[in-house]
Amino acid sequence: MPQGVPTTVPNDGLTTRQRRNRPLLMVHTGDGKGKSTAAFGLGLRAWNQGMNIGVFQFVKSAKWRIGEQTVLERLGQLHEETGEGGPVQWNKMGSGWSWSRKQGDTEDHAAAAVEGWEEVKRRLADETHDLLILDEFTYPMKWGWVDVDEVVQVLANRPGHQHVIITGRNAAAALVDAADLVTEMAKVKHPMDAGQKGQRGIEW
Repeated sequence: MPQGVPTTVPNDGLTTRQRRNRPLLMVHTGDGKGKSTAAFGLGLRAWNQGMNIGVFQFVKSAKWRIGEQTVLERLGQLHEETGEGGPVQWNKMGSGWSWSRKQGDTEDHAAAAVEGWEEVKRRLADETHDLLILDEFTYPMKWGWVDVDEVVQVLANRPGHQHVIITGRNAAAALVDAADLVTEMAKVKHPMDAGQKGQRGIEW
């Protein structure tokens, strides 16, 4: 897409403005690093445009506070104080919904993921957010905790103008087919291959 110009113009009866402003379902998948990082970077863009942002982390521990959470939550506070940007809500496993689990077995985590997805569906129905980031949501689908076909159907029929980003490895084929934008992060090299552990400012 050189200089932002589409390579083709479909005969879909839409104006250029209507086609440009369609809500997008985006998927960041693949074995390489950067899937969540790219999604949160898009969240920063959306905040700058005054969008209402909802982040839902499905796998990372509630005790693990990643750097992007601190930044986006502070931007949300800035919005509350000054009106700049847009509101931000950050929800993750073990906090943010009606349940609070620390350690548990697979059934506990599966139930938590299902409850998280139910909350996402409520937010979609209420059109709460302009951008929803469903971080590592491919895993509950891969593990069979959340039904892929239901996810695709709900997202395809979401009301209003709501962008959705889903991150994680091994995105289901049905999700990839339904998405408007799919990026696959392919690992070429990684410091961990040479025995180097993650470091501050890079991994968190």
